[in-house]
Formats: sequence, C-alpha cells, structure tokens
Amino acid sequence: MTDGYEIRTALTEMDLDRVHHWLSTDAYWALGRTRDNVETAARNSVNVGVFRDGEQVAYTRVLTDHANFAWLCDVYVDRDHRGRGLGNRMVETVVELLEPTGVQRIVLATSTAHDVYARVGFTPLPRPQDWMIRLRDA
Repeated sequence: MTDGYEIRTALTEMDLDRVHHWLSTDAYWALGRTRDNVETAARNSVNVGVFRDGEQVAYTRVLTDHANFAWLCDVYVDRDHRGRGLGNRMVETVVELLEPTGVQRIVLATSTAHDVYARVGFTPLPRPQDWMIRLRDA
C-alpha cells in the first residue's frame, strides 16, 4: 500500500487487545464482547489488519469453509483513520484472499455502511425470504 498503510494477515501480528477495545466499546454490533471472545473468533477466522508505523489502525475478519461460503465480519477502522478508504482496502483484500478458493458467496450484515460494501461489489440479498437465523437466548 502506498500512503504509509500496510495490510497484514498473520494472526500473530493482530493487536487483539486493541481490536477488543474497538469492538467492545465502539462497534454497535459487538458492544461488551469479551477479550476471550475476540481472541477465539480471531483464531478461527482469516484476519486482515491495516497498520501504519507499526500500529494497527483497522481490522476485519472472515469466517469461511474455503470452498463455498464466507461471512465477512467485524470490519472496523480506528476513528482517527476513517475516510481514507481503509475499509474498502480490507474488504478488497478479503475478496482477493478468497478468490483462489473458489468461494462463490460472501455475506455480511450492516446497518450503516451499505455504500461502502456496494463499492466492492456487495448487493442486497437477492432472495432474503430464503434466509433464516437461529438466535441463542441471552
């Protein structure tokens, strides 16, 4: 990446303390998430982080079977680095990482960033009536 930002994908390079802070205090979908939860999720996902001067400034992860399906989640850019296209770059990286696997379906959920994902090729579900969810009681 130009402009001093660098994308990394090794779990060992992710600053999970920082990621936990972002998600548990500032991400509407993950408020209150525990540090253990963040670490377990990261260990079982493909991770993408953006770094500048050695400091992590953005994070996302994707759950995938590496054959058919992937779920993009926890896309977060530090407030001081927003507006620079870092979210798009991370999502583009995820798409590129999954390309060789043949994954045909990448899904995500968002209530606020539809335009961001549309720029990377995401569209609303073509048949939302076909999808179901089972939520665990709190």
